[in-house]
Amino acid sequence: MIYRQQAMDWAVDFVNRINADPSKYLIYKTSRPVANIKHLMVTSTDLYPGNPAFKMKFPGDKAYTTITYRQALDDINALGTALNAHGLKGKRVAIVGENCYYWCLSYLTVVGGVGVVVPLDKELAKEDLIGLAKKAEVSCVIASKKYVGLFNEMKAAGEGCLECVVGMYTEPGEGSGELSLKGLMEEGRAMIAGGDHSYIDCEINEEEMSILLFTSGTTGLSKGVMLSHKNIVSDLMSAPNMLEVLPTDTFFNVLPLHHTYACTCDFLEPLYKGACIGFCEGLKYIQKNLQELQPTLFLGVPAIFEALYKTINKTIRKQGKDKTVAKVLKINRVTKKIGIDLVPKFLGKITGVFGGRMRTIIAGGAPMDPVITNFFCDLGFRGVQGYGLTECSPMAALNPDIRELANPAAAGRILPNFDAKIINPGEDGIGEICIKGEHVMLGYYQMPEQTAEVLQDGWYHTGDLGYIDKDRFIFITGRMKNVIITANGKNVYPEELEYKLSLSPYVSESMVWSEDDEVGHNKNIVATIIPEAEEVAAVLGEDADDPDKVLALLQKEVDALNDKEPLFKKINKVVLRTEPFVKNTSAKIKRFATENKKLN
Repeated sequence: MIYRQQAMDWAVDFVNRINADPSKYLIYKTSRPVANIKHLMVTSTDLYPGNPAFKMKFPGDKAYTTITYRQALDDINALGTALNAHGLKGKRVAIVGENCYYWCLSYLTVVGGVGVVVPLDKELAKEDLIGLAKKAEVSCVIASKKYVGLFNEMKAAGEGCLECVVGMYTEPGEGSGELSLKGLMEEGRAMIAGGDHSYIDCEINEEEMSILLFTSGTTGLSKGVMLSHKNIVSDLMSAPNMLEVLPTDTFFNVLPLHHTYACTCDFLEPLYKGACIGFCEGLKYIQKNLQELQPTLFLGVPAIFEALYKTINKTIRKQGKDKTVAKVLKINRVTKKIGIDLVPKFLGKITGVFGGRMRTIIAGGAPMDPVITNFFCDLGFRGVQGYGLTECSPMAALNPDIRELANPAAAGRILPNFDAKIINPGEDGIGEICIKGEHVMLGYYQMPEQTAEVLQDGWYHTGDLGYIDKDRFIFITGRMKNVIITANGKNVYPEELEYKLSLSPYVSESMVWSEDDEVGHNKNIVATIIPEAEEVAAVLGEDADDPDKVLALLQKEVDALNDKEPLFKKINKVVLRTEPFVKNTSAKIKRFATENKKLN
């Protein structure tokens, strides 16, 4: 058994409720009921046994290797059988390392019948990795080469509950003290051949914690988000009703898999739909790997797409073709309505950068500028933006991938079978966004008080501020903890001003914050800005190295913005910054870090 009948009945009812919804936003009624992640993988293998599930370059390889669904499931069963034989049944297993097939194999194996999987952020400092492994009470760590030694030291020192370390790329018999992933799979295959089906036939409890995800931050500040199979599969069954995913698709994986956005949307979702995950070798290989994999869907954070947008437009301007491209795109918006697409003929070199088969570009993790979304849509791609939180597994809202039904200014539309509401709205209708549904977490690990603060009567209080329109689109204005309250009680949302500053070609990044005025009676709104060096140089020439001249240029941009804003939103001070902002491992600026407010 890989599911309980009770769970299967729930999954069937979940899908039936989606398909019964008359909403025009339910475009694709193709969801199949799955009771848990193990059931997902088994049924996908039954449906698509020879389809490529993963494509990656193993160390030393120049070409991509394809792993089919059947091969992947065989590997999962072998590894799971061996891990349980080594005494890990029902225990916590951490995974740390680069995105790769072995990372995904380890995750699917652990949740499929071993115990609780604990994905760790490979960018954390040594002491934080050890601290989180201890906090999560992990008994085993599956790690890539860079991290094997660290956890072997932890095991030798007797720290925490760590019993064994498994090397992802260690050859059987190699290494100092750790087990080998390949060796374990060999053990498991032999056991299965001998009649051991204990792992293959094990039953999953969909309601209990099976995934423990830590939010970004140091050991002392990280919250452990407890998720169940039911949390995850409810998201997986809901999202494809607004986003087309086909068994012939290839997802371009570049985001870190320990993060719930990439894990659910860029790994588990394609497996649910019979699609393929193609691994990018790293940020500097994006263009090369796009040509090699020829993917159809590309999930990223806005920063990735903003960089591609700027690179494309910079190239167009250097070639003196900016007016021509703008004209073609403008005409094409009309001709496409009668079935004539001018982009392949006139702008094929631009779209070819994405490999030639790209259909959908999906942004998450932060708001994306609608100008950029519309640009990619004009090129013929489907530009999609979503909204999610780790506590919601993570998807809470998603824009439909049909342009006419989407709203690029919105974070997304509430997913089918889930709900959202605004509490404590102000005069402007903006209040805290609350989410409800089967995708909402079980709670925070060993933090009952913090759990009680955010989970109330089934509603998850997100801490995000915004509003919901009549079509159930969610609009985000900022975070409650970031809001600046002026002396007259007005709310200023730093994220809103940062977005408007980002529209300036001379602004690379910005952080809006507040400081008390000289008498301490009011808040001065301050913008710390990192300039866009190339654009500034194009205007200032030799003076681009003069901080005073650069600051004056940025001040003009701020003055222009202030002219459009009410008095309480005006930026009172500009701070020039040349060093990168201090960020967390999710690449988000640490807004309250003192060093981010300094001039440097």
